[in-house]
Amino acid sequence: MSSSRKLQVVSPVPADIDVANSVEPLHIAEIAKDLNLSPLHYDLYGKYKAKVLLSAFDELQGQEDGYYVVVGGITPTPLGEGKSTTTVGLCQALGAYLDKKVVTCLRQPSQGPTFGIKGGAAGGGYSQVIPMDEFNLHLTGDIHAITASNNLLAAAIDTRIFHEASQSDKALFNRLCPPNKEGKRSFSDIMFRRLTKLGISKTSPEDLTPEEIKKFARLDIDPASITWRRVMDVNDRFLRKITVGQGPEEKGMTRETGFDISVASEIMAVLALTTSLGDMRERLGKMVIGNSKAGDPITADDLGVGGALTVLMKDAINPTLMQTLEGTPVLVHAGPFANIAHGNSSIVADKIALKLVGPGGFVVTEAGFGSDIGTEKFMNIKCRYSGLTPQCAIVVATVRALKMHGGGPDVVAGRPLDRAYVSENVSLVEAGCVNLAKHISNTKAYGVNVVVAVNMFSTDTEAELNAVRKFSMDAGAFDAVICSHHAHGGKGAVDLGIAVEKACQNITQPLRFLYPLDISIKDKIEAIAKSYGASGVEYSDQAEKQIEMYTQQGFSSLPICMSKTQYSFSHDASKKGAPSGFVLPIRDVRGSIGAGFIYPLVGTMSTMPGLPTRPCFYEIDIDTVTGKVRGLS
Repeated sequence: MSSSRKLQVVSPVPADIDVANSVEPLHIAEIAKDLNLSPLHYDLYGKYKAKVLLSAFDELQGQEDGYYVVVGGITPTPLGEGKSTTTVGLCQALGAYLDKKVVTCLRQPSQGPTFGIKGGAAGGGYSQVIPMDEFNLHLTGDIHAITASNNLLAAAIDTRIFHEASQSDKALFNRLCPPNKEGKRSFSDIMFRRLTKLGISKTSPEDLTPEEIKKFARLDIDPASITWRRVMDVNDRFLRKITVGQGPEEKGMTRETGFDISVASEIMAVLALTTSLGDMRERLGKMVIGNSKAGDPITADDLGVGGALTVLMKDAINPTLMQTLEGTPVLVHAGPFANIAHGNSSIVADKIALKLVGPGGFVVTEAGFGSDIGTEKFMNIKCRYSGLTPQCAIVVATVRALKMHGGGPDVVAGRPLDRAYVSENVSLVEAGCVNLAKHISNTKAYGVNVVVAVNMFSTDTEAELNAVRKFSMDAGAFDAVICSHHAHGGKGAVDLGIAVEKACQNITQPLRFLYPLDISIKDKIEAIAKSYGASGVEYSDQAEKQIEMYTQQGFSSLPICMSKTQYSFSHDASKKGAPSGFVLPIRDVRGSIGAGFIYPLVGTMSTMPGLPTRPCFYEIDIDTVTGKVRGLS
């Protein structure tokens, strides 16, 4: 690609932020020009970021798609195994060294991990998205838009309960449909959605009977059924459980609720799974916040707020164009976690990118955490809604993680690695390859070619790396490649790029889903549990109750999004390798009806992370002379 450039690497590799600051980014207009993206189809956000408008896809609809590649991984250590780094390094290799048209599609990082344990998600070493500080912090404000719209809906719920409790049906109706200066009442456009849902075809408020007035005006929300929670983009364990309504003006209407992290909001999932502005409007309006006391689902449109939510999200629907260290293009869009949400960047970014690269080009997108959750949700949720089919799936592995799965000591963020991880131990690596084999077989089952990318660390030995490669091939991988992109940028992933191209060219099977949509919620949950290695599933009374409710409400045909630990195939993070024969406990089941999935909570998963004793923010500061950020990782 013409805007690409070769890096001048140094050894040992400097800190990520220092590498990122050592390269002057190209003006984003140059990146757009290289993609043949007209200035009519993007809005600049400073010199190094631009919002790509959905009109770009409309103009390119007749263009053939490029190859579609998803990057998953083995079950990671808490340090991460370099999946984002591998995604970026591969794209730098394809664009800067193999002269292919390529777009990297990544999720926007949450500020929770950035200031918490894991750090940012721009990649690392010489395989990064730049400007790294802008990527990891506010970017173009999409997560802030999600936070604002989520909390507007939360405010609307509690306020509606408050007003219904203190007003008669007639007073409530009069305030919802006030007369104009001529004394005439009218319905606002959004009210017709509720009228249609209720089977009321009248178009004038004056024509409603008292019974129809009551049905229309009184949502009668059951406070105990409310699943919608407030959000913020910070790890704050003390907000997991709170009580609202304690002010004297709220007249004793307290309610126990809590906060989730912003990226766990259903609105984030809607953004990631939507296909157009119109589709997003419909999905936002259909989001179910709880039930009426009669058991009917209450939606954002019932509350009259679906249109306002869409207005808050109207710019967020456009992906953000950035660049890698070697000048290849990146589309950053949406950021759902894979352990508590569906863990993939947006459909609209992938669709735009596939048209921009065209036939023979590559779109490489990352699925969060191990392939048991990220790749599984990519296939069974994202590809179902997008209609897109990947040709190749990458499984990123490290010697470090395989040693852990082979019985090595615990890997703990913030503590030095045990000697076992920095000295040769081939037998420990081989023992841990059962985890890799399970990820390969699970991913192959979808009908894609699987390439294993072994992300090499400086302490890995040739014998250990060769053992991983041999085991991968024996387990059915299309190819397995040793990569050094962290230390060498795109140059260190050239062999991976060649292997991925061959894998894409040699695909012979259609995409196969893990389960059909027309089976029961429980059957779908059990199909996924079986893929983990479970012998069965155990449901709490609460989970049984929710499954029955969602089935009665007509939502049983939706796909399943498991909320599960990323540190094991099972629900127990301490069970490494490839555990089997365990019973998977389902604590609760919730619905993201607007986004389009049912999500069971496995074990003790929390939707609001906490901070460790020594968070990443200890390292983060600013050079007050240059304005450069220091200490981001």
